Amino acid sequence: MSSFRELLVPGLAEVGRGQRGRALEAAVRAAIRDGRLPQGTRLPSTRDLAVQLGLSRGTVSSVYAQLVAEGYLRAKHGSGTTVATTPASSEAASPPPVKTQTRWRYDLRPGVPALSAFPRSEWQAAMRAGLATLTDDDLGYPDPAGLPALRTELAAYLGRARAVEAADVVVTHGVAESQSLMAQILRADGHRTIAVEDPTHPGSAEALAAHGLRPVPVPVDEDGMRVDLLPRTGCRAVLVTSAHQFPLGVVLSPQRRRALVSWARERDGYVLEDDYDAEHRYDRPAVGTTQVLDRDRVVYLGSVSKVLAPAIRLGWMVVPAALRDRVVDHKRLSDLGCSPMPQAALAHLLRTGGYDRHLRRSRQLYRRRRDALLAAVAGELPDWQPHGVAAGLHLVLRLPEGTDDRALQVELARRGINAPALSGYALSTSPFPGLVLGYAATSVDRLRAAVAEIASVSAL
Repeated sequence: MSSFRELLVPGLAEVGRGQRGRALEAAVRAAIRDGRLPQGTRLPSTRDLAVQLGLSRGTVSSVYAQLVAEGYLRAKHGSGTTVATTPASSEAASPPPVKTQTRWRYDLRPGVPALSAFPRSEWQAAMRAGLATLTDDDLGYPDPAGLPALRTELAAYLGRARAVEAADVVVTHGVAESQSLMAQILRADGHRTIAVEDPTHPGSAEALAAHGLRPVPVPVDEDGMRVDLLPRTGCRAVLVTSAHQFPLGVVLSPQRRRALVSWARERDGYVLEDDYDAEHRYDRPAVGTTQVLDRDRVVYLGSVSKVLAPAIRLGWMVVPAALRDRVVDHKRLSDLGCSPMPQAALAHLLRTGGYDRHLRRSRQLYRRRRDALLAAVAGELPDWQPHGVAAGLHLVLRLPEGTDDRALQVELARRGINAPALSGYALSTSPFPGLVLGYAATSVDRLRAAVAEIASVSAL
C-alpha cells in the first residue's frame, strides 16, 4: 500500500527513532480527522506496515490499539483494521472555531477599569500573606457564606466607606452571581416579574430573565428611576443603581429613595441595590446607599470589578436577616462557595489599607482621563453634551436630536472604534440619542485621538 506509506513517511522522517510510535499515531489520527483516510478504509496489517515504515511490529500494534481505544479505528478478527465511523472521524465532531474578541483600535466600552493599573505586586504580596493566614482546615471546602476574615473586613469597610449596615455579608463571585441568587429566591417565593431601570445594563436584564423573572422597564429621568410608576408594574421587587445609574449616570434623589423603601414595605417586597461604580465620584464624596434606610427591605450588592479587576471574581451581598440562610444555602448548592485564597488576599488588602490606596490612585487617574475626554469633546464636538454626574468609569454623551446613534455606532465600528449607542441599553424607548463611552481603560492621548476620529465620522 504505497499510498499509505507516502501518507505517513514524511512525518516520521522528521522525528527521532524513539518518537516514531507517537508520530505514527498522530499522523494516522490527523489523516482520519481531515478525511485523507475516509471511513471504511482498510489499513495494512501490523506486520506489513512495520516493514513499510521500518518500525517494529510491536510499535505498530501499540499504535493500532491506542487508536482503536480512542474510536478512530475498528479491529475485527478476520477482517483486519479499518477506519471507524466515530465522532472523531466525522466533520460534525470537529471542534468549533474559537471565538476571538474583536481587536478594536479604540475600545471605549463602559464598565472596564484600567487593567494595566492593576496593583500586581500588591496583589501578589496579599496572596502570599493571605495564604499564610489560612489554616489546613481553610484549604478544605469553604464556608459558602465566605471566609470569615473577609466578611469581617468587608463589614468594616462598607460601614466606613458606604455607611452600609453590614451584619450579614455573603461573599459571591460578583454582582452577576448575587443577582442570580436573589432571582432564584424571588422566583421560589412566587415572583414572576422584577422592575428594572430603563435604560439598564443588558447583562442584568438577561441574567434575571434566565432565572425566570421578566424584567419590567421603568423610565429614568434626571432624578433616577421614576419610583412613582412602580405601582403600575405589578412587581414586588426592583433592581436599581441608585448611587450612579447605569448607563445614564444620574443619582436617585433622596425623595425617591424614601419612596422606594416605602413601596417595598407596602408590598412586602425587596429592593436590589447594585452599588455600581459608586466608589468613583470626582466632584464630591460618593452618595450614600439606599440600604441605610431599611436593611430589612434592601439587598445591597457590590464587587471589586470596578476597583481592582473583573478577573478576581469576588463580590458581596448584604442581605436582610430573614433571607441570609436561604441565600447561603443557594450559594452552597450553586458552587460550594468561593475560593478561600483570593478571599484571604482581599481581606489582607482591606486590613492593611492597600485597597483604599489603590482606590485613591485609580480615582485620580480616572478623573484625569474623564477631564481629557470632556475637553476633547468640547473642542471637537461642541454640540454633544455630557449627561449625568461626575462619577464612574464612563460618560454618556447626548447627541443632537435626530441623530441615529445605532447607525453611528455601526459606522464607528467599521473604523475600529467601539462606542456603544445609548439606544442599545434601552428596553423600550431610548430617552435621547447618545453614546456611552468608557474612559477608564484608555490613556489621555488615545482618548483625544479617538474623539478626533469620532468627530470626523460624525461630520460625514
